[in-house]
Amino acid sequence: MAADPRRLAFLLAVHRSGGVLAAADLLHVTPSAVSQQIARLEAEEGFPVLDRGPRGVSLTPAGRVLADAAERIEAELLEAHQEIANLGEGVSGTVTIGAFQSAIRSVVAPMLQPFIEDHPGVTLDVREHEPADAIRMLRAGDLDVVLLERDVEVDSPAPRGAHDIPLIDEPWLLVVPSTLPTPERLDDLRDMPWIGAVQNTAADRALRRLGRTLGTTLNVRHGYFDFDTALALVDAGQGVAMLPALAVRRSEPPEGTEVVAMPGLGSRRIIVRHRSTRHEPGPAVRAVVDTMVEIARDLELT
Repeated sequence: MAADPRRLAFLLAVHRSGGVLAAADLLHVTPSAVSQQIARLEAEEGFPVLDRGPRGVSLTPAGRVLADAAERIEAELLEAHQEIANLGEGVSGTVTIGAFQSAIRSVVAPMLQPFIEDHPGVTLDVREHEPADAIRMLRAGDLDVVLLERDVEVDSPAPRGAHDIPLIDEPWLLVVPSTLPTPERLDDLRDMPWIGAVQNTAADRALRRLGRTLGTTLNVRHGYFDFDTALALVDAGQGVAMLPALAVRRSEPPEGTEVVAMPGLGSRRIIVRHRSTRHEPGPAVRAVVDTMVEIARDLELT
């Protein structure tokens, strides 16, 4: 019996993230859901796709063939979507984009030049705003496209009249000062001092979720909004910070710190939101969103 192609996404997530637990974080599902889909894939294909050992999992030769096929399918679908978007020649207008710092660095700024070359009739206006302000301005019509962040535990749908498109799922990473021992498992984090984020940001929600996972109240002090501020506080020996991968990659961690990846920390999702009505999004907004999706697809998060 041929395998259900939808199961290939689970195998691809295991391949990219390096394990079932990390794949579950990436896909925003439970580890048991990932294991069930992999087991059904193996039953449908009639051979194992994962080698399960004491040090983790790896792809079997057959699993690598299927993972390669999954990557080709993903790439072809994205290419087809882009070709469809490119059929709208002569697109014009002004698109105002609202985003926060790490999203501007990672997605918005890299898409500007290729977008202008492909759509010379469209004027882009980029504004830096905190997500809460951007949502209000989108609703009021002052922004056309906004980028928002979510912790892995938050899966709230877009409100009526708006539409969300996932751009990036990036793992949370630990940045540890040299004055503290390097943690090797989640339990090692229980008694560490922590650098706190401004309330109700994705980083704040992620840290509170970690505390619930550990069954304790974490020792949190300070309160940052900008990730560079968090890195400076870690470098000053004030505690451990949990930051998204793009923030760590774009802002070089200070020499007196160590970046630690650990399964079970979850991930941050960056989404793009636009108005969705009988008349929106227009061709210019659709072109902007499609270019963002293409830029995000090529980001390296490891």
